[in-house]
Amino acid sequence: MSSHISMTHNEDNMPVLLVSTEAPLDVLHSSAASRFLAVTQMMESLASLDISSAKGADVQQLAHAAAMLLRDGCDVMDVLGRQIRLRA
Repeated sequence: MSSHISMTHNEDNMPVLLVSTEAPLDVLHSSAASRFLAVTQMMESLASLDISSAKGADVQQLAHAAAMLLRDGCDVMDVLGRQIRLRA
């Protein structure tokens, strides 16, 4: 396994966002957990609002941000899982 894996949502052919495959397990977990928590808090805030008057573009931007955070968290969890399997 290479020392870095590119994140899924890189929008260019040259990846600029990478996950270290050599990061400690607790650091990988913390990174993924913080992204999942941010998305959870964002969705809880949306769930408590009356979004009937929200602009479609605003909802779309929030959904895009949530998707990016979730994808980042999933990418980090993938590296975490690979490291755990290698150690087993």
